[in-house]
Amino acid sequence: MSVGIIMLVHTALDRAEKVARHWTASGCPVVIHVDANVPRKTFKEFQAALSDVAQVRFCKRHTCEWGTWGLVAGTQSAAEMMLAEFADVRHVYLSSGSCLPLRPVQELKDYLAARPRTDFIESATTSDVPWTVGGLSHERFVLRFPFSWKKRRFLFDKYVELQRRVGFRRKIPNGIVPHMGSQWWCLTRQTLSAILEDPERETYDTYFKKVWIPDESYFQTLSRLYSTNVESRSLTLSKFDFQGKPHIFYDDHLQLLRRSDCFVARKIWPHANKLYDAFLTDPEGAIKMTEPNPAKIDRIFAKAVERRTRGRQGLYMQSRFPHEGYEHSITSGRYSIFQGFSELFEDFEPWLAKATGAQVHGHIYGPERAEFANGQKVINGALSDAPMLRDYNPTAFLTNLIWNTRGERQCFQMGPMDETAPMWFVAKDPNAQISVISGAWAVPLFKSNRNFADLRQEAAHLQKLEAEQLKVLRSIWAKARIRIWTMAEFIEAPMEPLQTIIDEMGGHSLRRLSEAPKMADLTGFGQFLQNLKNQGMHPYLMGDFPVAQPGLNQPKPPRKPYLVQ
Repeated sequence: MSVGIIMLVHTALDRAEKVARHWTASGCPVVIHVDANVPRKTFKEFQAALSDVAQVRFCKRHTCEWGTWGLVAGTQSAAEMMLAEFADVRHVYLSSGSCLPLRPVQELKDYLAARPRTDFIESATTSDVPWTVGGLSHERFVLRFPFSWKKRRFLFDKYVELQRRVGFRRKIPNGIVPHMGSQWWCLTRQTLSAILEDPERETYDTYFKKVWIPDESYFQTLSRLYSTNVESRSLTLSKFDFQGKPHIFYDDHLQLLRRSDCFVARKIWPHANKLYDAFLTDPEGAIKMTEPNPAKIDRIFAKAVERRTRGRQGLYMQSRFPHEGYEHSITSGRYSIFQGFSELFEDFEPWLAKATGAQVHGHIYGPERAEFANGQKVINGALSDAPMLRDYNPTAFLTNLIWNTRGERQCFQMGPMDETAPMWFVAKDPNAQISVISGAWAVPLFKSNRNFADLRQEAAHLQKLEAEQLKVLRSIWAKARIRIWTMAEFIEAPMEPLQTIIDEMGGHSLRRLSEAPKMADLTGFGQFLQNLKNQGMHPYLMGDFPVAQPGLNQPKPPRKPYLVQ
């Protein structure tokens, strides 16, 4: 008893020649179908190269396009020749010119000899599997597809749309239930001959000629009519990406292919010399007898697909820059933003660094430069403090900063003067912790000895900018951990919000804070705000700030009486 190999070839004919010789050297006859699109001269040269191998045959050629009937027709022609000319064949194995045997051929023959009546063909109904990519599952069996999806995409889509609009439905031949599965199967002689010699074959062929991608449904459906024992799996390792395209194996996949324990792998890069040498010319390098188990490497492929589609958390680069909303996570780690703190407290940044151990920067979106911690000009990842480089892509600047300093929490200041800061980005980032003292930007103005008319104009401008920022932070789409205090309510009891912030950051110690940063002297600040009001500007973001601060010896206002009944 022997195993017959059908090879569907359309490119890399030199590699197909070597694989065919490998099969026949172990006693497996090979029937080759060469795509009619291959030039006749090239085909003749390929045929002549294998003329010295007695067990190789070439069947009638058909034009093959992806998703069309030609692939099934070519398989039928090759299968008919195999059954007619090699009587000792009991199993027929369908492969392509880019398939590569991974194990000694004798092991495949022994494996199939131990299962003489088993058909290995992936076969499942459309409702039972999530394989379909492109929106056509059951519709591929009830609509007509006379146009090539690859070459005539416009006509393909329009004809499908027309059939949907008019409610056209084809009748499925009686007695069959459409199934789908991998094109690469291994059928017994009994099942394959029953399919090819079926009295209703003309009816089935006529129906499947207008099915979309019939090579994944023709044998998968008809084998269910005649097989007495179907193993719904393929002996060929064939993996697909999230777009439904097959993975290509290269030289660096050698160990991965050995772990699969499969008999054949598809699709091998034609120039993968290391793979072809290892599996075709080195018997010691071939996989030894064991049950085929492609699931052993499924986890690796699942990881690769996830990495390809979702990327690594917070990593943006020229080779993978996802569309907004499709990111795995927009930043790679937690970070904290403080607005108004460095204006209200004189030594806030060194105090915060000491209290938390984090790297505390100044205004990294400051108008003059990016104020990195300790006055650095360049930080991890060769990020420069030059504002032109930063402002070319402010979002990428932030994500690069977080990515290149991952493992150490980053803190930085922000304010209404930082007009290039990506507020929407940080507001929607779950990794961001944002603490805002609204109106604190007025403290530096209050301390500056400038013309009051200029101060009033700048105060109105900064208040407008901060109001827009607060609107973003209070948006229903904000996902960051955001806390906003008015300046008036914050200075009433500053230790409580500071303790909350430090606790959320996970500081070195969970003890209560024993000291607070030194607050700026606000004597006369209330009168400064009143002067702004008197000049026609309404500073409302500071909260209800008193005009005059109560002195140390002034009595506190009496408490209001309460009537208890």
